[in-house]
Amino acid sequence: MALAISTVLNLPFDKAVASVRDALADQGFGVLTEINVTDTLKAKLDEDMENYLILGACNPALAHRALGVDRQIGLLLPCNVVVRTDPEDPSNSIVEAMNPNLMVEVSGEPELTPIADDATVKLTAAIASLEASR
Repeated sequence: MALAISTVLNLPFDKAVASVRDALADQGFGVLTEINVTDTLKAKLDEDMENYLILGACNPALAHRALGVDRQIGLLLPCNVVVRTDPEDPSNSIVEAMNPNLMVEVSGEPELTPIADDATVKLTAAIASLEASR
């Protein structure tokens, strides 16, 4: 099973982040959390790395359904979406969304399968819309 649904965009990092936010919103996802890994590593460890942002994306209807199956599933929510500068080509940005089927695999809860499938459809559509706008 693939870890991520991903694409490479020929966009600078800031424009890629804005495009990802829009694509997620179009599929009913809001961004609940934002972790700027680059700034955190610099501040805490004085280490430099390329732009790397983790967006915690949540589709409330899907989250509600998943929590109705297993309250512990919150440990795997929200769906993380990473936007990062391609270290091999800094003019590109890599976008990676967590494969929702990992929730089913990790939890061993088959009742999560249709919810993960719905989330996969929505995240795949968001990624596809990014690819279409390249």
